Amino acid sequence: MLPHTRAMVAAAAHAFMFGKTIVGVHDHGSGRDLRIAAEAREGRLQGFDGDRSAKFDGTPFEIYDSGDGAHVSLAIDGLEARGYDRNSSSYYSLSVTDRIVQLYDHAEESWFAFTIQVA
Repeated sequence: MLPHTRAMVAAAAHAFMFGKTIVGVHDHGSGRDLRIAAEAREGRLQGFDGDRSAKFDGTPFEIYDSGDGAHVSLAIDGLEARGYDRNSSSYYSLSVTDRIVQLYDHAEESWFAFTIQVA
């Protein structure tokens, strides 16, 4: 998965799981604060990646990233999720504790951590 896709998925999963407005994401791997905002209402996600000027939206089952023109599947089970990124042909899984999302990218064979900032 591309780094921005991992961050987008982390924000989307957190928004669906907790129903809170996401106003930023800190990527622990790069040490950067990312300008990602997301909100889930009535089973629909609306989001924006300010660093790429790209919208993303979707349901608890699939997210569409307009910047890449790609879909990412999302299957939420409690505070865990898994899915498939069609753009990079890779699987991922993630778990959430409070405001920390830990995502395992199967293609990279590595864990990535994100702190979610809520409104």
